[in-house]
Amino acid sequence: MLEMKRRATYDDVLAVPPHRVAEIINGELVVSPRPAPRHALVSSVLGAKLVAPFHEGREGPGGWWILDEPEIHFTPGEPLIPDLAGWRRERMPALPETAWFTLAPDWLCEVLSPSTAAVDRIEKMPIYARFAVAHAWLIDPALQSLEVFRLHEKRWLLVETFRGAARVRAEPFGAIELELATLWATGN
Repeated sequence: MLEMKRRATYDDVLAVPPHRVAEIINGELVVSPRPAPRHALVSSVLGAKLVAPFHEGREGPGGWWILDEPEIHFTPGEPLIPDLAGWRRERMPALPETAWFTLAPDWLCEVLSPSTAAVDRIEKMPIYARFAVAHAWLIDPALQSLEVFRLHEKRWLLVETFRGAARVRAEPFGAIELELATLWATGN
């Protein structure tokens, strides 16, 4: 007889040690290690590059909330945690009082690592499309690449791929030029 697998709950997420990242993807608890230093560096540097012009409006248009590792509940009690996400303030004028978000972001970014790349690409990207996230970036520090996606007719359209030290204007943040070399710099 085929045994039915129990659907993960938010209590399962809360039981995971704090040094791990817990998400529920398609009803299954997925536990990952905290990001490695290179992964954390890429995410932190990118966030810093976007906050001043888009979150604060310094040398850019403003009008965004840009957050590190927000907990997003597209489905109640089933959190997903992208590395970065942004909401246009016209859609979300104030941050929620809860520890999570139920409104889909307008943009998100996943920094790929060997332990999470398959889950980010194959499992999470379709969920992001289903819940109408308008833009997604996948950044691969090992390949030094940025893939820019736009949601089009409920499917991801790869808009452009950038590599190495390219200077780019990538949607939805084309108002500024982003020097990719700053994402890969490790001080060596």
